[in-house]
Amino acid sequence: MDQRWTEADMTDQAGRTVVVTGANSGLGLRTAEVLAGRGARVLLACRSAERGAAALDRVRSVASGAAPELVTLDLADLASVRAAAASVRELTGDALDVLINNAGVVATARGKTADGFELQLGTNHLGHAALTWLLMPALRGGVGARVVTLSSIAAIGAQIRLDDPNFEHRQYNPATAYRQAKLANQVFALELDRRLRAEGSKVLSVLAHPGYTATGLSIGMARTYGNRVVRSAILAIHHAGEFLLSQNVSLGALPELYAATAPDIQGGDYIGPRGLGGVHGYPTKVRPVQAAGNPVTGPALWDLTADLTGVTPDPR
Repeated sequence: MDQRWTEADMTDQAGRTVVVTGANSGLGLRTAEVLAGRGARVLLACRSAERGAAALDRVRSVASGAAPELVTLDLADLASVRAAAASVRELTGDALDVLINNAGVVATARGKTADGFELQLGTNHLGHAALTWLLMPALRGGVGARVVTLSSIAAIGAQIRLDDPNFEHRQYNPATAYRQAKLANQVFALELDRRLRAEGSKVLSVLAHPGYTATGLSIGMARTYGNRVVRSAILAIHHAGEFLLSQNVSLGALPELYAATAPDIQGGDYIGPRGLGGVHGYPTKVRPVQAAGNPVTGPALWDLTADLTGVTPDPR
């Protein structure tokens, strides 16, 4: 791997079709812009129709190949996930080359999805897992297809409570819930890789994380807190952290762009910033947290996810 790989090193993406979740802002929008600029046909999967339309205009202005398109997707609503998957399959004719599970919420106040799941687990993990399974027929029809799932350095030291994933029997903590969801992303992606390899599939499941990137998510997170003092404190802490430690969105998007396009990527790879602590820097291959490769946790989370979402796993 080049020590300073950037989007300028990306191979031509003409003829490839990519779905990017959460493409209306931040990392997702930057990823969509770069891929479209390299010739890919990009489907922007967004929850807000208004923000999605604005993002579509931006991506359309830089696209050098097929016109980008908008797909409505609310990961916190499994009915929306099913509808989005059906739309993608129809739009692509079951020929999808890359799915980038980029969207997410960060350390929100306690909330529930439309289906009653804890909001962070439901959005960051369950929604993406369901979408991935539902799009596997299209990915099998792609060329050199990949599923890129975003995790976070917050997964370090995290734990998945399989007996209480939705915080029904323990005190809710925003950071703990976020860390659990981000570890679940890693566990799911590695279990997907294991099962794809076992069935002899050419589809790759890989991971990426952006380090500490100033995406503006802290503002949206703070708005979920009704208490004005708490909201102000969270904003102050995150603004200070972003000022002192963060990198910009263009640099933060490089790991997922590399994971989605680099020729040397293999199933199970994890791409993140090469800087100290994985906080910032150019992309490199890093190790998933040890807990993510637990041979018991992977199948257990896989089965639990299927039970909670009601979506048939693929591969079984």
